[in-house]
Amino acid sequence: SALSVRNDDPEHASRPFDADRDGFVLAEGAGLAVLEEFEHARRRGAPILGEVLGFGTTVNAYHMTDLAESGTDLAHSFALALLDARCAPERVGYVNAHGSSTPQNDICETNAIKSVLGWRAPHTPVSSIKSMVGHALAAANALELVASMLALGEGALPPTINHHVPGPGCDLDYVPNEARQAEFDVVASLS
Repeated sequence: SALSVRNDDPEHASRPFDADRDGFVLAEGAGLAVLEEFEHARRRGAPILGEVLGFGTTVNAYHMTDLAESGTDLAHSFALALLDARCAPERVGYVNAHGSSTPQNDICETNAIKSVLGWRAPHTPVSSIKSMVGHALAAANALELVASMLALGEGALPPTINHHVPGPGCDLDYVPNEARQAEFDVVASLS
């Protein structure tokens, strides 16, 4: 199922990467970021919270609504983004995961991260703000961009709340339940 059945307990319903996850929690929200050329922003004295170094996009032709557990298509998109950014995987200091809290997505995403980051994957913090705000569908990407830039600027990793027992195959550092201070200069957002 796509949606969590924990309607009577909304604060604990979204559980990305947790063994007890059962779907996402629908949310509403909006995020806004002004994108402009670096030199233009610098000349006008704008506060620069971060830079988009690169992006990658692919299509998942595996199934109409399901994802391949292997994470191959997502891994390809992630690798394309790093290639476009001219960024080696070992420079990624934090992964802002899509982390929808669905069994299919979470294992697919975990496998994609492992594929791209290799031996560094277990040592690279990964978290999902959807554990706190739910899945705002079309607005999710903008919300996660804003959260990623704030994490970068504050040197703080947002937690994945409601993460108590890792789900099968979900064996990365999901920053469980509490924010963590960290120094990093490259964020990969997989939303």
